[in-house]
Amino acid sequence: MIPSRIAAAFGLVAVALGAFGAHGLKDVLGHNGTAAIWDKAVFYHFIHAVMLFVLAERKAIPAFAWWSFLVGIVFFSGSLYLLAVTNVRWLGAVTPIGGVSFIVGWSVLLGCSRSQKN
Repeated sequence: MIPSRIAAAFGLVAVALGAFGAHGLKDVLGHNGTAAIWDKAVFYHFIHAVMLFVLAERKAIPAFAWWSFLVGIVFFSGSLYLLAVTNVRWLGAVTPIGGVSFIVGWSVLLGCSRSQKN
């Protein structure tokens, strides 16, 4: 139950940040030239929030995949959100941690789907 609620909260925040970026931060992102970075953060955030919800409802999937996606959202999208607003470029060095976490989560799911066929 709690993972589903966390997943729903992450989905809600993804939609809210997408709207906030398009409207409330339009001038800041335009000034920084980082609107595309913000959009990428929202895109990956939202896709993986949906995956959090799907995985929370499936008991046969290892919790590790769920946690990998959650960590990925925080590090990948979180660092891009901060980079887009602050234009502090070193934050881009944090982004790959989230990307690797996404890859790990998808790899866990790949392993699960392969083992279920055997």
